[in-house]
Amino acid sequence: MLRVAMAQINSTVGDLDGNAELIVMATADAAAAGADVVVFPEMALTGYPIEDLALRKAFRAASEETLSGLPARLATAGAGGLLVVVGFLGEDAGGIRNACAVIHDGQVVARVNKHHLPNYGVFDEARWFIRSTQTTVVRFRGVDIGLAICEDLWQRGGAVAALAEVGIDLLLTPNSSPFEQQKAELRMTVLRSTAAEVNAPVVYCNLVGGQDDLVFDGGSQVIDSRGTIVSQGPRFVSALTVCDLELPTSKRSGEPISSQGIAVNTVVIGSAEPTARRVVQLATLAAELGDEEELWQALVLGLRDYAHKVGFRSAALGLSGGIDSAVVAAIAVDALGAENVYGVSMPSVYSSEHSKDDAADMARRTGLNYRVEPIAGMVTAFKDQLHLTGLAEENLQARCRGVTLMALSNAEGHLVLATGNKSELACGYSTIYGDAVGGFAPLKDVFKTWVWRIALWRNEHATHRGEVPPIPPNSITKPPSAELRPGQLDSDSLPDYEVLDRLLDAYVEGDLWTPDLIARGFDADMVRQVITMVDRAEWKRRQYPLGTKVTERAFGRDRRLPVTSRWDGD
Repeated sequence: MLRVAMAQINSTVGDLDGNAELIVMATADAAAAGADVVVFPEMALTGYPIEDLALRKAFRAASEETLSGLPARLATAGAGGLLVVVGFLGEDAGGIRNACAVIHDGQVVARVNKHHLPNYGVFDEARWFIRSTQTTVVRFRGVDIGLAICEDLWQRGGAVAALAEVGIDLLLTPNSSPFEQQKAELRMTVLRSTAAEVNAPVVYCNLVGGQDDLVFDGGSQVIDSRGTIVSQGPRFVSALTVCDLELPTSKRSGEPISSQGIAVNTVVIGSAEPTARRVVQLATLAAELGDEEELWQALVLGLRDYAHKVGFRSAALGLSGGIDSAVVAAIAVDALGAENVYGVSMPSVYSSEHSKDDAADMARRTGLNYRVEPIAGMVTAFKDQLHLTGLAEENLQARCRGVTLMALSNAEGHLVLATGNKSELACGYSTIYGDAVGGFAPLKDVFKTWVWRIALWRNEHATHRGEVPPIPPNSITKPPSAELRPGQLDSDSLPDYEVLDRLLDAYVEGDLWTPDLIARGFDADMVRQVITMVDRAEWKRRQYPLGTKVTERAFGRDRRLPVTSRWDGD
């Protein structure tokens, strides 16, 4: 029997010393729990993704130096007897490697490199790393353990197929798989397929935490050879998950073999004798999260880690009384604490009384810091000086609000949060240098209909816990409006959000074009109107702040159109 620990830690890119300390502490905890093996996420030592840091010789050297000192630190912490699998940035004669090191008894006993390198969507590892043409089986206490890094599981052939052919008793897989809505089911399909292919349990350890616009959700798991979840860690929090596995001892000779174009070598460590261990409370299956709850947790973690990792402890945002600003404020309160959130009401001559009241109500419900900074005088000064009317005057109001928030950021040190959502961003329904200002945009990848869904969930969650619902009901139920002219509503410029979001999902997420969308029942004129708005707004999106990626096709990260383009074909 092997006791295996999955250490889903929250690494920070570039913080080699800090990440190493997290690894040492988690390994010491695993040793205290009687574990034989502990697995860390992909590139846990460097943080992930490192992007062009991989090209810096000094950073590569620092990664190798930190790794070389890690075995002694683990031994000093009383964890030298464990088999420790740590992801790091490696380099050898072949080139730069996305690799994992196997550490035992004060030394690195094996290095395993990633075989499949993604070059799509979120990652483009082929820009930096060299793919591997070999892998290693570690025979530890009589058990043959294979290793495959993240993308190796998602692609058929390669390292996993080679390990399946030579035969292993257990597969360990360090991962850094970012969160996306509906991705958990896809992961399970991949893990079950992999377990069936290698005919052995799979230990899947995933990174947790925010990095720029990505958020990693943890949820580390052990899947047996039949595809059953044996153990499952929590999502969106750092955790050490421990479980016992009854495994056969290997009958293989351990001779080197080549399969699938991959050279497979065997490293033998220790004897087959079981170790004495004390009884501990082993982890059970973590609770499943509903769609709205997992999205909320992703947005909270994404904002918290972005703010803290770049050095902010407080955030400011415009509180308009509308649904978007209310949801962003509630996310910020959950992420940073109410005492570190500064809501600013900036009424103009067109602001309704209910908007001002709803903004104040939001502050009362959450306890965030609240102030009122009227912008009418600023707008009048600019308007009279430049003789602005119409759209120029409307946008001027938004830009005065942006100037106000950025001035407070400069003066008081807050991270300014943009409050726009993906539906508005898709259609260009925002004012550049106005409501589009800021350092982070929590709802950037969240369609408007989902903003309402998570608002309702957050209030229901608070009620269930006996707390005050943070979001004013009127902010949820009233028709959305930018209030840049008398009686203005979003519906004056955009289709109904229920219809719009279904159309945007098909066009942006599904890459369907005009004839396909019309065939799905969307009105032809509306299709052409929306596609034109989306395509013409690319220049705005290029200048929008970072925001947590939660869908498969996030603007800026996964979906980019030419700003200069004359293509308008159906």
